[in-house]
Amino acid sequence: MCLAIPARIDEISEDDPLLRTGSVDFGGIVKRVSLVCVPDACVGDYVLVHVGMAISVIDQEEAEKLWSYLEELGERLDERTEVG
Repeated sequence: MCLAIPARIDEISEDDPLLRTGSVDFGGIVKRVSLVCVPDACVGDYVLVHVGMAISVIDQEEAEKLWSYLEELGERLDERTEVG
């Protein structure tokens, strides 16, 4: 199973489409990722990131929904760990 995490693009560097990278924010954690697969993405857009590569552009509502699901999953895993 693969997991892609939503992030917001804060900065884009390099104009060459094959070298394009960006600084993205995963809700407080900032990382540099490849933007090669999302050539039309702009600063402020939300993307799904898998293994250091943005693979698609999504809207803000979808990103927030996914963050909510991930937080809920984390809470459930924490509860399971505390009990077991």
